[in-house]
Amino acid sequence: MPTLEFKGKQHVYAHHLTVPYRPLVPDARKSHGDAADSPDDNLIIHGDNLHALKALLPRYAGRVDCVYIDPPYNTGNENWHYNDNVNSPLMRDWLAQNGPVDGEDLERHDKWLCMMWPRLQLLKELLRDDGVIFISIDHNEDHHLRAMMNEIFGENAYRNSFAVARVKKSIRERRKIRALNLGYNLVQFYGKSEESLILPPTKYQPKKARWHAFDAPGIRPNMEYELFGHRPPEGRHWMFSEERATELIEAGSLRANPRTGKPQYLLDPSDETMLDSDWTDIQEYDNKFNLPNAEKNVALIKRILAMVERPEAIVLDSFAGSGTTAHAVLAANHEDGGNRRFILIECEDYADTITAERVRRVSDGISDSRDRALREGLSGSFTYCTLGAPIELEALLKGDALPEYSALAAYVLHTAAGISAGSDALGQLNEDGLFYETEKVNYYLLYQPELEWLRSNAGVVNEARANRIEAECKAQRRKAIVFAPAKYISQRDLSAKGITFCQLPYELHNGG
Repeated sequence: MPTLEFKGKQHVYAHHLTVPYRPLVPDARKSHGDAADSPDDNLIIHGDNLHALKALLPRYAGRVDCVYIDPPYNTGNENWHYNDNVNSPLMRDWLAQNGPVDGEDLERHDKWLCMMWPRLQLLKELLRDDGVIFISIDHNEDHHLRAMMNEIFGENAYRNSFAVARVKKSIRERRKIRALNLGYNLVQFYGKSEESLILPPTKYQPKKARWHAFDAPGIRPNMEYELFGHRPPEGRHWMFSEERATELIEAGSLRANPRTGKPQYLLDPSDETMLDSDWTDIQEYDNKFNLPNAEKNVALIKRILAMVERPEAIVLDSFAGSGTTAHAVLAANHEDGGNRRFILIECEDYADTITAERVRRVSDGISDSRDRALREGLSGSFTYCTLGAPIELEALLKGDALPEYSALAAYVLHTAAGISAGSDALGQLNEDGLFYETEKVNYYLLYQPELEWLRSNAGVVNEARANRIEAECKAQRRKAIVFAPAKYISQRDLSAKGITFCQLPYELHNGG
């Protein structure tokens, strides 16, 4: 397959791997609604979107259903900055020669690609296997974007390109660029895998009855009950609460699969999907909130949500701007009773005063709106977060910026085992540091954010502690992975007890 080459690619190719993990820090003053500060609440994150995407991995890797982003179009008039901290003297020198990326910068396309590459890598990691990504773009970078998406996601991941009408340019503006007015921008649509949805062939086609699996990725104890003799697969939970499941069974919308016996639920067969040739009429819905560009609007994103067809979808927008994606999610939930959640990331200072404020307003109601639903309020809550100090395990050696127990537990669990649980769900369950359990493995972390404690014998794996862990795991028919500063027993003896020891900070990756 052909590959895309651009200046700086060798320096950003694996840059997403070197970005440090930073915990999300809730700000109760800026959060909104009754469910604010809940681990499963909507999120608005103020911070660099590359770091924020990395911060989401311990909870959301492989869990996001839909990504919609509207990145800088790189028109030459935006004066955006490339400021990723890439560890390369050559690249630092190159970037230092230019400030804002503007129309006079002959290498602005290279810089745009350097900015997008690591972000798309992390977005791919956050998507579930059958997740989808939609990217608004115009002619300035569309051809580069397609080539980059083909390389990162794969050529077979391409699903479609949608034309979206835009505000017409004046004759004077068109003369500046010596081009015809295209009249539309594009939304590029990719799936993460072959399992991602593929559009039906006609413009408006009522869907036949379609039964879907009733489990979703993630650990949610209140949604792991027995149903039709089955429990959710490891690392997953049922789509709805037990009470809601009972209602769906009575309504005939939830049943045991006739072949496998596993739960499956029915999507509304009366729903309709709007397809490619219908997207160019989106312009008529534009700018009810005086948005900076016509392409990113509520109607566009609601149409995307209709295609995703998941009433509990997690929707991520890492270029949040004025908060349109959150508005669309709340509007869709208000209309069909869904329980979709949004995650917004905005790096600019207006993350609170514009992005979050808009979501507060549409949630509570806008008294002078002509739309009845907006006057009454769409309801909804969110947790407002900033980014904490980077989690750097080498700091354990010096006692510098030691992370909280839960944050480190989430980090080691994701990095070592690829499990996304979230720091708020992780705490020390017993004196030996048990903090997470699966059907086959117990995970232990012996740690306190105190240098004296780390240098003491309190966190050492000795024979007595190893015996207790062995007995606990043997009773559950599980193995043990233990993260700790030191041990006073050989790995040979630990292996005989079914224990894998990972010394902090050096052997993190041995726990996989």
